[in-house]
Amino acid sequence: MSEGYAFIGLGHLGGKLAASLVRNGFAVTVFDRDPAAIERLVALGAIAAGNPAEAAERAGNAITCLPSPKASEAVLASPDGLLNGLPAGGTWIEMSTNGRDEIVRLAGLASARGIETLECPVTGGVHLAAAGKITALVGGDADLYGRHRPPIDAMCAKSFLMGPIGSAAVIKVITNMLAFIHLVAAGEALMLARQGGLDLAQAYHAIVASSGNSFVHETERQLILNGSYDIGFTMDLALKDLGFALGMGRDFGVPMELASRVNAIFEQGKAAYGGGAWSTQIVKLLEDAVGVDLRAPGFPARPESPKDE
Repeated sequence: MSEGYAFIGLGHLGGKLAASLVRNGFAVTVFDRDPAAIERLVALGAIAAGNPAEAAERAGNAITCLPSPKASEAVLASPDGLLNGLPAGGTWIEMSTNGRDEIVRLAGLASARGIETLECPVTGGVHLAAAGKITALVGGDADLYGRHRPPIDAMCAKSFLMGPIGSAAVIKVITNMLAFIHLVAAGEALMLARQGGLDLAQAYHAIVASSGNSFVHETERQLILNGSYDIGFTMDLALKDLGFALGMGRDFGVPMELASRVNAIFEQGKAAYGGGAWSTQIVKLLEDAVGVDLRAPGFPARPESPKDE
């Protein structure tokens, strides 16, 4: 725990990750555009900074969790950004979801200033981040990964070193693409069950115990059955990640027929409900088309954090 860390980006996900660091005894300096988000972390024991450069200068290393490559570049390279605060030999740990080309380019900007980079996007959902049980997908130098394993392990139950910078971006986009495909399929499955006269709660539990089960079914489908849809992840973010997947398909020469169709469905969802709507509301397109809500009693409004065993 001798290393200090600045944490920039305290939104739905980043705030939970930063809180895990603080709870585990790390010296954490925080910054976010939302003063309330800073206050929540300061109440846990973090130190507030006035901008990313100040936070990075104080800590010596920096972690970011931001909504887009554009935001990451602004936090990294703006006049009050990380590159003007991190010392040579410091490390930038990027936990945002980026495309492969974006993270390689941004890591190059950092390297030119003597700053090393680990890409470390996470997967599993905000509820797992809150419990410190999310999974990290890491790209970068193995020795650098080893140096920063303590904070990664404090935030994440599992981590996988995928290869050099850019490797984690590829696997993270793949996992998100699969989740969105599963989500659309989940809506169609529930609607078939509903229109087939089945009890939706019983159908849910039967699928959990079947070969058709998935992580998305166990978590996000509960929020659909509740009617809250509150997954903490938006249509805009889904479309960003699907765009990365389609771009990789073009770059790698892989036909992406299913991902392309799911991307078009999410474009419909954004047009109908807005880019800020929860990604789970993609199922509402089907509900509205059929004129039937997919609801059942006994399901939570938000994903529940797993209990300690």
